[in-house]
Amino acid sequence: MKEIVYFLFPIIYAVLNAASFALYGIDKFKAKSEKWRISEQGLLIVSLFGPIGALLGMQHFRHKTQKPLFKFLVPAFVGIHIFLVIWTCPQA
Repeated sequence: MKEIVYFLFPIIYAVLNAASFALYGIDKFKAKSEKWRISEQGLLIVSLFGPIGALLGMQHFRHKTQKPLFKFLVPAFVGIHIFLVIWTCPQA
């Protein structure tokens, strides 16, 4: 069972981060073309589960970088994920 988790977790995590990155790009595109947008709450929820993609999306698309909530929460989410990975990794 552990082998399956160790195999699937990185794949799922990569997909979540890719989706997070893509949603920041989609929202930036929609902002430029004045269309219906993804809510800030929705972007933050996605950032909670895929913070690396969110941070990269913020920087790449220059989107939500001036909003204080995003400026501090998204890097905090990255820090929490790094802490959790280090804390849960088996010791060799």
